[in-house]
Amino acid sequence: MKAWLHAFFMAWGMFLAVPCPYKKWDEKALDKMLVFLPVMGLIVGGVWALAAYLTSLLVFPAAVTAALLAAVPWLLTGFIHLDGFMDVCDAALSRRDLETRQKILKDPHTGSFAVISLGLLMLASFAVLMSWEYSAEKLIPLALIPVSTRACAGVAVLGLKPMSTSQYSRKRDKRLIIPLCVMLAAAIALPVVFMRLSGIAPAAAAIGYWLFCLYGKRQLGGMNGDISGVALTLGECVGIIVLVFVR
Repeated sequence: MKAWLHAFFMAWGMFLAVPCPYKKWDEKALDKMLVFLPVMGLIVGGVWALAAYLTSLLVFPAAVTAALLAAVPWLLTGFIHLDGFMDVCDAALSRRDLETRQKILKDPHTGSFAVISLGLLMLASFAVLMSWEYSAEKLIPLALIPVSTRACAGVAVLGLKPMSTSQYSRKRDKRLIIPLCVMLAAAIALPVVFMRLSGIAPAAAAIGYWLFCLYGKRQLGGMNGDISGVALTLGECVGIIVLVFVR
């Protein structure tokens, strides 16, 4: 039980920028930490949905609403997933041989591909959310998009072949994929059952996650946290596009 408690606070401290009241790192709880990724996603999604509700209630201008809603998930996570997004863009878009791409991935310097990709991502997110029209029925799918992508992230990190440099290159407890799949299924099914077409947004985000995840894995020779970061970031972008434009 103590390992699960440690795992919860480890996930909080690593994947949220919200100050964590209990800082404890336990290597034995590393796999269990991934089970709490969807829980962190629910916190992010809940704040995201609240921000959408408040911007509507306060009648914010469309541009302000778009900027705020684009920034909320990045701010809440301390840009950790954007960091992975930029690292992978630098490596994969270099179009060099595999060994060089892996070296670029670990290079702490920011390259031009990362900057350009981040600019395009921000522009795309802002442009899509400029078309956001508030509706109460969209709040639940919006809140569950980060749950869906983070459940996928847990499954991918535990289940896919890791890069040799990944901290998950050791033996992993693949039994933990089961609760992650249950949470993923719930995040996808609940809005589909109870909402209109916009309820498919979490499912679209999950599909986007896996498409970009498998692309990154193929480009870089294995799975790691950076690849999960780029897949999660772009998967959520796909989910938002569906949520905004599918009626």
